Amino acid sequence: MSAARSLHDRYAAWLMLERGLSDNTRAAYAADALRIDSWLAEHGRSPATATAEDLQAFLCDLHDLGIAPRSQARIISGIKSLYRFMRLERMIEENPSLLIEAPRIGRHLPDVLSVDEVDAMIAAVDPTRPHAQRNRTIIEVLFSCGLRVSELTSLEIPRLNLAAGYLSVTGKGSKERMVPVSASAVAELSDWLAERESYPVKPGHEGYVFLNRSGRRLTRVMVFYIVRDLAEAAGIRKEISPHTLRHSFATALLEGGANLRAIQQMLGHESIATTEIYLHIDNTRLREEIERCHPRSF
Repeated sequence: MSAARSLHDRYAAWLMLERGLSDNTRAAYAADALRIDSWLAEHGRSPATATAEDLQAFLCDLHDLGIAPRSQARIISGIKSLYRFMRLERMIEENPSLLIEAPRIGRHLPDVLSVDEVDAMIAAVDPTRPHAQRNRTIIEVLFSCGLRVSELTSLEIPRLNLAAGYLSVTGKGSKERMVPVSASAVAELSDWLAERESYPVKPGHEGYVFLNRSGRRLTRVMVFYIVRDLAEAAGIRKEISPHTLRHSFATALLEGGANLRAIQQMLGHESIATTEIYLHIDNTRLREEIERCHPRSF
């Protein structure tokens, strides 16, 4: 086995066993490691012999290729993870990635939906069409519980406790959390689960809450299309995705006076800094109201 192959195999095992990262994050980090390895090989280097100047030159090439700053920052995160592993395994004496800097990324304030807009999306579900109750339930659960789309599609029936008004999900880093379920979401879920019993369920998909027409677990892409199409049908002209409903959940809580730590816990954010983006959304709205209503704004 070549040294490069050995490094990547060991690194992949470390990502899975030690870091507890999601499948998507592990795949991205592994791809980043292969990307920097290939670039260094073209320049007569290897990850073990690279300097901070080499890594900075690599980042300059990414910039010249037109890769967006946010994507550059994610690749840098993957490179730093690789070198952290190599340092822990004593493959290198110094970590050159400590000296590289990520590009500045402007804070993007995501679109959010009002309660009326969410209600309009639910009302836009055509009751005569197949999967109407399922789609109503998806919108209600995303907004009422603030789930990530991956958490929604992987949600299993045994994780629901509708009588007590909560559900359990496994979020990023395989961390479990309990999420309260509103009375409206309980009602929609109850109606959907009753209808779901008539679905032809494929072996291996029996436990999933949300199924497609062939009886398989619903995919994230399909949820995206459901949300997008209902937003369009409701006449909403914002940039909408399943994550918009999660943002709307958090923003509604903050505007209603919820504690930021409580919102962090319900969203499953590892860092409070991630949750704090909703403070910026709230302040932006406040400023808009002041500019609209205050006499000194004219």
